[in-house]
Amino acid sequence: MDYISTRGAAPTLDFEGATLAGLAQDGGLYLPAHWPQFSKDEIAAMAGLPYAKLAARIMQPFVGDSLTGEELGALCDQAYGRFSHAAVTPLTQFDEQQFLLELFHGPTLAFKDVALQLLGLLFEKFLTRSHDHLTIVGATSGDTGSAAIDAVAGRERIDIFMLHPKGRVSDVQRRQMTTVRAPNVHNIAIEGSFDDAQAMVKRVFRDPAMNSRLHIGAVNSINWARLMAQVVYYFAAALQLGAPRRKIAFSVPTGNFGDVFAGYVAAKMGLPIERLIVATNINDILHRALSQGDYSAGTVTATAAPSMDIQVSSNFERLLFDCGGRDGAAMAAQMGTFEADKAMRLTNAQREGAAGLFTSARADANDMARAMRWASEACGEIIDPHTAIGLHAARDSGLSADIPVVTLATAHPAKFPDAVERATGQRPHLPARVGDLFAREEAYTELPGDYDAVTAFIAERATPGS
Repeated sequence: MDYISTRGAAPTLDFEGATLAGLAQDGGLYLPAHWPQFSKDEIAAMAGLPYAKLAARIMQPFVGDSLTGEELGALCDQAYGRFSHAAVTPLTQFDEQQFLLELFHGPTLAFKDVALQLLGLLFEKFLTRSHDHLTIVGATSGDTGSAAIDAVAGRERIDIFMLHPKGRVSDVQRRQMTTVRAPNVHNIAIEGSFDDAQAMVKRVFRDPAMNSRLHIGAVNSINWARLMAQVVYYFAAALQLGAPRRKIAFSVPTGNFGDVFAGYVAAKMGLPIERLIVATNINDILHRALSQGDYSAGTVTATAAPSMDIQVSSNFERLLFDCGGRDGAAMAAQMGTFEADKAMRLTNAQREGAAGLFTSARADANDMARAMRWASEACGEIIDPHTAIGLHAARDSGLSADIPVVTLATAHPAKFPDAVERATGQRPHLPARVGDLFAREEAYTELPGDYDAVTAFIAERATPGS
C-alpha cells in the first residue's frame, strides 16, 4: 500500500514511512493511494472474531508489506490485552433504536487508547528496525495526551512532548498526563487554545531547523495509523447489529474529525453505513461546513466538553481531498486560503461527495445536559458530556426506526465528574484500575503561547534522530 499527501507535493511512502512521518513534508496529511474493499461475504465471515483478530484482519490491507500477518496479529494481541473489558469496545443498548459503543475501557479511559496503544507498539517495532530515535510532538484538547503518554512512556527510542492549553482540560485529563513520571515524557501547558497548540505542532513539522536535527513524529490524528486503528470498531459494532445484511448509522461527537473520518473509511471499505452523524458542540465549524459549505473558524468557546473546543479540524482536509477528486494541487491552494484567511467555501464536488453519507448536528449546553439526564433516568446509564452531544444528535436524527443508531461513547464519565453531576445529580467515580490519580505528584512546564519558546524547550531536551 502506498500513501500519498493530500497536498500532492510530498514523497509517496509505505505504511512504515507514513507512520513515522506523521504529517507530510508539504503540510498535507497522508492517505492510502486507494481504499481496500471487502465483499459482503468477507465482512460476514468476520462475525464473531475476537477484537484483536478482527483488528488484524481489517488493518492488514493498509499495512501492506511493512508487517507480516503474524507480526500485526501479535501487536494487536498485545495492544488490546490491556483493556478492562474482554470485548475491548462493548456495545450497550439504550432502547429499540439507540445503542452505545463504549470506547473507554483502555488504560486512560478514552477512545484514543484504542488507536494509541497500537501506535506505541508500531513506533517501537519500526524504530528498533531502523535504530532510529523519534521525537513526538503533539497537541491535546484532553484525551490524546494521556493516551499517547501511556502508550510510549519509558520507551527508549522515543521522547514525547505534549502541549495542552493551560486551564482548558479537566483535572482528570491533566493529571493523567502530568503524573506520569518517565524520563522521556515532557508535558507543556501553553497559554492559549488547543487550536494554538495544534498550529504549533504543524509548524514544527515544517520547520527545517527542527527537522534537520530531530526525527519528528506525530501521535495526533494527523497520523494515518491512528485513524486506521479506529476503523476497526465501526466494523465490530456493525457486525454485532447485523451487518452486512443490515445498514447501521453512527453518531460521532467530534472536534478534529478523526474519529468520524474512520467511519468514512469503513464505509469506503464496504461496511454498509446508512449515515455518519457529525455531532458538534457550540464550536460548530464542522456543522456549518457540512450543512452550509462554510468552513470558517471563529473564536474558541470553552465548554463542559473540552475535547470538542476546536475551530480548526485537521482531518477534515482528508475528507475534502477524497470527495473533491484527490487533486493535491487544488487541495493545497484551498487550504492555503484557509490558513491565510481562516475561512473558505467547500466546492460543489466536496459538498456533494459528503452529502451522501454525512449529516451534522449542533448541541448547546442544555441539549448536552438533557441527553445526560435521559441516559441516566430512562436507561440507567451515566455518560460523559462529549458522548451526550453524540446522543443528542442520534436521538434527533430522524432516521427510520429500522436503522440502529450507534453513539460513540468517547470517554468515561468520571473524567468529567463536575459536568455529569450538574446534569444528573450523580457523581461518577474513577475505576479502581486508575489508582490514586489525585494523590500523585504532577510535573509539567508552563510556557507562553510562543513558538520559539516551545521549540527551544524541545530542542534542549530531545534526543537527535539518526
